[in-house]
Amino acid sequence: MVDNTLCANDTVEEILNKYSNMVYRIAFSRTKSKYDADDILQEVFLKYIKYNISYTSEEHRKAWLIKTTINTSKTLLTSAWFRKTVAMPDNLLTQMEEKSEVYYAVLKLPTKYRTVIHLFYYEDLSVRDISVLLDMKESTVKSQLHRARKNLESILKGEDFDV
Repeated sequence: MVDNTLCANDTVEEILNKYSNMVYRIAFSRTKSKYDADDILQEVFLKYIKYNISYTSEEHRKAWLIKTTINTSKTLLTSAWFRKTVAMPDNLLTQMEEKSEVYYAVLKLPTKYRTVIHLFYYEDLSVRDISVLLDMKESTVKSQLHRARKNLESILKGEDFDV
């Protein structure tokens, strides 16, 4: 049964305009590739259109988009095709990201740390929200954030970091 609770008020174009930047940033932070992030963005919004899920609030819609982006990224990263392809150099970041030494340091982190850092700092989600989205305990999210911060500190100082 399809209910257009919030879909009736917002066109797909409005949703795309509102959330495409967030979906792209999450996909890019996981894949480190502009091209893969573009593909994931397209796939996430195609799923949004296809499933036409009802949302009781804007927070639920945002959570669905984040979760779908993470899962779509995960599927791509674990696919046999992706593992056999050679990554192209990707120097095409947004103006803000190009100027941010910290953002480059975040991209050097392992995927699990990049994801929690991105959701916490770039999407302003709480530890609790992140734990729900990623299906992990709050204590796990906190420890991953702590380890990610330590690794970022090491990267920014030019030292080796722990994986």
